[in-house]
Amino acid sequence: MLHRFEEGKIKQYVAKYQNPDATRRDVLAAISNYSGLACKQEHFVFNDGRQVELLNLDGTIPVRYKGSVYNIPVCIWLMDTHPNNAPMCYVKPTADMQIKPSMFVDQNGRIYLPYLHEWSPNSSDLMGLIQVMVVTFGEQPPVYAKSRGSNAMPKPYPPTSFMPVPGGSGPGTTPYPVFPTGTPYPTPSSGSYQPPYPPYPPSSGSSTGFPPYPPSYPSFPGGGAGGGYPYPPSHMQGTPQSQSGGATGTITEEHIRLSLLSAVEDKLRRRMAEQLSQAQAELETLRRTQRELAQGRDRLDDILGRMEKEQLELDKNISILKDKEQELEKSIARLSEQEPIDVDEAVTTTTPLYKQLLNAFAEEAAIEDTIYYMGEALRRGVVDLDVFLKQVRALSRRQFMLRALMHKCRERAGLAG
Repeated sequence: MLHRFEEGKIKQYVAKYQNPDATRRDVLAAISNYSGLACKQEHFVFNDGRQVELLNLDGTIPVRYKGSVYNIPVCIWLMDTHPNNAPMCYVKPTADMQIKPSMFVDQNGRIYLPYLHEWSPNSSDLMGLIQVMVVTFGEQPPVYAKSRGSNAMPKPYPPTSFMPVPGGSGPGTTPYPVFPTGTPYPTPSSGSYQPPYPPYPPSSGSSTGFPPYPPSYPSFPGGGAGGGYPYPPSHMQGTPQSQSGGATGTITEEHIRLSLLSAVEDKLRRRMAEQLSQAQAELETLRRTQRELAQGRDRLDDILGRMEKEQLELDKNISILKDKEQELEKSIARLSEQEPIDVDEAVTTTTPLYKQLLNAFAEEAAIEDTIYYMGEALRRGVVDLDVFLKQVRALSRRQFMLRALMHKCRERAGLAG
């Protein structure tokens, strides 16, 4: 169980995160199950020089390798959008260890895992990530011990170098963090001390008197990239061995030459295998990027096809509108050239009876409007009631006579109905 003070510090650290509650639960679960990890808040430098205070889990995780448990030093940085974006993980070698590049760890200590690439905010968390690290590093340790007798120094751990994340799982830019100075891992103490990393290459003696030659990763004299042991000089004598053919068992120059050739061959073979694994991982990333680009190209081709069809339809509609506009201009020009129409002569009748009917209808409609406006004048007080009644009586009498005339005209013309 964590102390309340540590929980309070973590709660304070994640206060500026987008999802503080989810981040705090994830961090508490991780450091509760892995006591070698400690929660810190440190500056994180981006490619553009911008510095942001981010939370990180710094310490060691226990890894079982060939029957023994080792403490592997790691640092897990949480972005301020956690858990929407995957963390950035690094191996932090101490002064007496060296990074062992593989398809999961590059020469700068950056960790690449399928779990990180396929990170999902709904199904991924720090506990699952650390468990995947434990299993992966148990099969391929990310660091190995440097030989004490070797003068080889580890490659410097660049504080401001930047490496892109394969697949683009992180935000826009993925910088390499600036680690604080000091030794964040346990140092040897009196009594029993468990090394935080597997000794690589293994140092097993030989009954033949030869120095320990690791079969899979030999070292050159004077210390090389593998941090190895010196090879025996030519005058070194070994313990006599029983060999077929009556050999004396003395180590000759030929034995040393063959041993050196075998060691060089094994080392080159291993180096080639490591480079091949790293190249395959990079190739897989490029293939994934190529598939995404191909999908994007297909979507763009589809959009361009639809735009071309819409462009054709627009051109067709524009052509039709231009034709209609020309027709309207011609009609307007033809009408403007004609003589003005007399309103009184616009409607003509064929017979006197129809003309009488038309005049009666027009006069009756005018009387109808006159009666309406006389009512409005009375309402507004423009005319007196006596004047209104007198005028309406006269207009109504005339309107009645006109309606009777129209009815008789319609009957005579056969229009009654």
